[in-house]
Amino acid sequence: MQRFEFKVIPAPRRGEKARGVKTTEDRFALALTNLMNELGAEGWDYVRADTLPCDERVGLTGTKTTFQNVLVFRRVMSGASSATAPAGGRLLLQEPVAAKPRLGPAESPAPGKAPAVGPAKPDLAAE
Repeated sequence: MQRFEFKVIPAPRRGEKARGVKTTEDRFALALTNLMNELGAEGWDYVRADTLPCDERVGLTGTKTTFQNVLVFRRVMSGASSATAPAGGRLLLQEPVAAKPRLGPAESPAPGKAPAVGPAKPDLAAE
């Protein structure tokens, strides 16, 4: 099964100025294109864009909810078999670990004759 690492970055909020790019939509598209091409050159595949809620503090006791736009990218991990998340806060998608069987109560020994316990036999060779 392939394993992936994911990268989530904030979506650009402003467009980039360039010669021949005049409208707001074109500038924003240029900023997004440059960002995606940069990450694509590093091996990242674009997965999706999400808008997620984020609670922020306002004043001493108040909170407000804002929404953050993020872009999700992934790439295949090459030869990594680590079960823990690597440094950098990247998430890993991996095969689920099979649950260990739960053990029940211990079985009592089968009824029967137990060996007799008594004094040790004397060593006849010492005599």
